[in-house]
Amino acid sequence: MTMAHAIAVYAGSFDPPTFGHLDLLERASKLFAQVIIAVGKHPSKNPLFTFQERMDLLLQVTKGIPNLTIDSFDGLLYQYCERVGARVIVRGLRAATDFEYELQIAHANADMAPHIDTVFLPTRTNYGFVSASLVREIASHGGDVSHYAPAAVCDALKRKFKSA
Repeated sequence: MTMAHAIAVYAGSFDPPTFGHLDLLERASKLFAQVIIAVGKHPSKNPLFTFQERMDLLLQVTKGIPNLTIDSFDGLLYQYCERVGARVIVRGLRAATDFEYELQIAHANADMAPHIDTVFLPTRTNYGFVSASLVREIASHGGDVSHYAPAAVCDALKRKFKSA
């Protein structure tokens, strides 16, 4: 199976989705036949947005990308990939520090599921510093995050912090 025929999974918490996430999704959608956005359900984490809010935001901001689907998972990512028939995990890299952490996880996944490959896509330079936590922090203080996140996300952040 070539990459063009493979199902790829891009997993994360997407709390909230950023332009960096969207850039990686758009690029991955051109490399793979199908890309599944897998939103992690982690009971130990305390996200700003509920699981359903994150799913809804992703649906809104990715509707222009035809070969994307949105799903959820809990547990180990490689097990989810096996369930959905994905052969590739897509991960974004912003800096060298990301690489060491992501490589460690890729090695563990490869050890447990050698038939699933991890593909690293570096972020575009203009998104290299953008993270969901940075977007949340700026928005929590009333800052403008419109350069870092789509309008639907900016609106959701304003509503979330207005009610806080």
